[in-house]
Amino acid sequence: MKIGIFIPNWIGDVAMATPTLRALRRHYGAQAELVGILRPYVADVLAGTPWLDEQIFYHPKSKNQAERTWSVLSKLRRRRLDTIILLTNSLRAGALAWACGARERVGYVRYGRGPLLTHKLYYPRQGRKYLPTPAIDAYLQLAYAVGCERESPQLELATLPADEAAAEGVWGKWGLPLSNQVVVLNSGGAYGAAKLWPSESFAQLARRIATEQGLSVLVLCGPAERSVARQIVQLADHPRVVSLADELISIGLSKACIRRSRLLVTTDSGPRFFAVAFGVPVVSLFGPTHMQWTRTHYSLETCLQHTVPCGPCSRRTCPLGHHDCMRLLGVEQVYAAVLEQLDQVKMRAA
Repeated sequence: MKIGIFIPNWIGDVAMATPTLRALRRHYGAQAELVGILRPYVADVLAGTPWLDEQIFYHPKSKNQAERTWSVLSKLRRRRLDTIILLTNSLRAGALAWACGARERVGYVRYGRGPLLTHKLYYPRQGRKYLPTPAIDAYLQLAYAVGCERESPQLELATLPADEAAAEGVWGKWGLPLSNQVVVLNSGGAYGAAKLWPSESFAQLARRIATEQGLSVLVLCGPAERSVARQIVQLADHPRVVSLADELISIGLSKACIRRSRLLVTTDSGPRFFAVAFGVPVVSLFGPTHMQWTRTHYSLETCLQHTVPCGPCSRRTCPLGHHDCMRLLGVEQVYAAVLEQLDQVKMRAA
């Protein structure tokens, strides 16, 4: 059989889809061909994992014509897929699944694409509003719809040798401890400014971890977040607080740095799910988003959110301009969660 899978478009969502990919591979077996259809910028999230036999890059607005809709449709038709499973909810993805001729098309009924699907799933609703449903569970329901056995919700990722070598270079450059004496901070998030915790707060947290706990702190960043990472290091003003701002940044490097760390403190963004996948304790900071949508079922995660009357609003920027949901999440509260996680690490080691 040939199975096409539309992979989610966000880094964190790709990580949350890994239990579903694992379930599909187990169900269809090694003899089946699993083809992932995905954005090129999320491919590195799945690098080193064993589930997909082929990847087809798809971005309807790409400058590369080979990644545009008509070119991808042609590729899908040539592969004569038997089944397509839609982990994305767009009408365009549903239309591609229908137009490529796949006999089975499995997905959630959203954005008017119900007539294009042969296996229709529905998100739970209360009136006109969708009830917050963990994405991990929603993706797994698609696997169960095609007959997969029950699967653990544990996320699973891998690193490549090149990723580990790059992380080793960072450790060597900054003289970071070889043991798990490094706390990683992730201040960024592609979703929008509303998810971000103030740089000043991250800097205060980093300085306290370094001075009071004697640990080193590494600040992650994406290509567009270098200036924020530099600002955090500058404001922290401590020799054990450093960043990736001047490195060749990649998803693989971020995965490798988190994998070898003792703890991650992060906004609700992609690197959060790297920690979950690698079994690293994590403190996750929520602002405008509802925790339930991305619940990880992970016992080593502490989720913090400052309750405000206007939230969670799920907006990319604060519509009222005050950003209180993140601004009023205090350093003391986050530091207390960090200490609790560090103590649990010591207890488990003992």
